[in-house]
Amino acid sequence: METTREPAPGSDSIDRHIARWRREVPDLDPLVEGAVTRMQMLVQYLQGRKEAGLARRRLKMWEYEILWRLRSAGEPYRMTPTQLAEGLGTHPATLTNRVDRLAKSGYVTRQPAPEDRRSLLVVLTDKGCDAWSSTIGEQMETERALLAPLDEAEREQLVVLLRKIASAAESDGPPLMPSPDRADAPQRRNG
Repeated sequence: METTREPAPGSDSIDRHIARWRREVPDLDPLVEGAVTRMQMLVQYLQGRKEAGLARRRLKMWEYEILWRLRSAGEPYRMTPTQLAEGLGTHPATLTNRVDRLAKSGYVTRQPAPEDRRSLLVVLTDKGCDAWSSTIGEQMETERALLAPLDEAEREQLVVLLRKIASAAESDGPPLMPSPDRADAPQRRNG
């Protein structure tokens, strides 16, 4: 049986996590556990920073996600409620409530669809566009700071490796990053 070694000097908290768990789970692959746990913890780190930035702007994550989704549709920044709900993986009733709240705040409006005036579109207002734009610079800076320990060649290699993993994951299911088009929207979930 392989002995469990303590992490090398200069290790991080994930190395210590793996060392503890290898005592409990001898078959634990430290390379797989290390890569996956680091990805999970880095996503949590970025999520926490994003939520803090949004809170400073008095925005909730769900508000940002709707503004982001509308912005990602391109000008004129509008979508049908069905497209929006499917793209966000949100139940239509939940989306209706959220759009009502965003409309009261002036971030979105509802307008008749030009091709079918019986249908409505959710449209990003200038205020909503400004709210989204005010967050993106801080998010980009956080991401740059996170990758600052890597030189450009290392960042390129990281992208290549992560793309390889993402492509493999997508080969068994829907895109990890769906486009605003309905064809790529994830399956609806309750919430």
